[in-house]
Amino acid sequence: MREGSLEAPVRHVLDWQNPWFWDEAALEKEMERVFDICHTCRRCFNLCDSFPRLFDLIDNSSTGELNSVNKADFAQVEEACTLCDMCFMTKCPYVPPHEWAVDFPHLMLRHRAVQAKKKGADFVAGQLAETDRMGRLGTFVSGLANWASDESNVATRRTMERLAGIHHGARLPRYAAETFEIRARREGAAPNEAAPAFGKRKAVLYATCFVNFNNTGIGAAARAVLAKNGVETEVVHPACCGMPKLELGDLEAVAAAAKQVSSALLPWVDKGYDVVALTPSCALMLKFEWPLILPKDTDIDRLSQATFDISEYVVDIAKKEGLAPGLTPLEGGVSVHLACHARAQNMGAKAAEMLRLVPQTKVAVIERCSGHGGIWGARTENFATAVKVGKPAAQAALKNDTAFVASECPLAADHLMQVMEMTAGEQKLKPSRADHPIELLARAYGLVEQPS
Repeated sequence: MREGSLEAPVRHVLDWQNPWFWDEAALEKEMERVFDICHTCRRCFNLCDSFPRLFDLIDNSSTGELNSVNKADFAQVEEACTLCDMCFMTKCPYVPPHEWAVDFPHLMLRHRAVQAKKKGADFVAGQLAETDRMGRLGTFVSGLANWASDESNVATRRTMERLAGIHHGARLPRYAAETFEIRARREGAAPNEAAPAFGKRKAVLYATCFVNFNNTGIGAAARAVLAKNGVETEVVHPACCGMPKLELGDLEAVAAAAKQVSSALLPWVDKGYDVVALTPSCALMLKFEWPLILPKDTDIDRLSQATFDISEYVVDIAKKEGLAPGLTPLEGGVSVHLACHARAQNMGAKAAEMLRLVPQTKVAVIERCSGHGGIWGARTENFATAVKVGKPAAQAALKNDTAFVASECPLAADHLMQVMEMTAGEQKLKPSRADHPIELLARAYGLVEQPS
């Protein structure tokens, strides 16, 4: 038996349409097998709260071994998993093609799916996962929604905590007054005919729920940068990618979303457009998770091959055609947080690579978890842990002392900024907000201004 991690990780398909997948006895046996491997290794002790929970259960048991842990307590380990994939991608030496074939995140996903099928999904969590419906409602009443969800609004946030289990102190995304699809139609984006990539590239931007309904500035910046570089763009948002449903273990809903979104995007691919996802979680779904959930669907595979993350796409243009001139330094430098779902795409540190294209600009990289974990970190029972996990990343950003802070994941950016504020105390922060890297590139081009 040799140690692993000598070859690239290989992910096995999620065999969720096989009756074996849903067999509770088989699942429990597999969890025992994997947990025992994790117990004897313990390399992942500092990644997230799942592993400390597992190791505490074992260490506090009567024998100090897995065999004396109550199997019902395995759920505590699964509940702490945010499906970030970092244990699989960066730590575990026993992932496939190693014969032990450990895939901890997908094992947790399987447990979540089995429990959801057996007991039904939590009602509140299920409603929060309806991001398109929530987004349409939120943009329709954005002023009221943003007032009610602000963490300084004690009355409404305490009520939200009682009714929905969302911690009153967790910073929540704000809603835009119009969707990115509407904004894109209103603003337009004529490609720069003098750019090296003009006539060679055209892209359809998959808006994603967050950019479409919450932060349209990310989409506007992406469109402006691509237009500056001669790329013709279209904007579509047929539906959510299904990541929130994946986190609930609702694989059938994810498969349905994959079919719906792919049917809307593939006609653009057939017309020669690249597909560019504006947030890393959604890019990960299109590129990697959907093909594992629907491995025999050739349309899903074709879409996967045509999809880029936005930072990845800009870097690809820079390497193959060259960027349009006009970039100016970002004075004071940038601390860029590499989001877990960007790292899980196995494409390299594209956000940092993209920002290093800006001349005379210091780029400091933060490769630590922000702690947010999607809706996980905002839940009442998890917020304190989310802050604890995010503190090393916040401390790194404070130590870097840069004028700008950025993260590829908008939710991670907001959480990181909040933890920075909590960690800094009375110290005045240089950045007033955390940006997406594409927003900083747009600023370096003079396409957008630093908000006051």
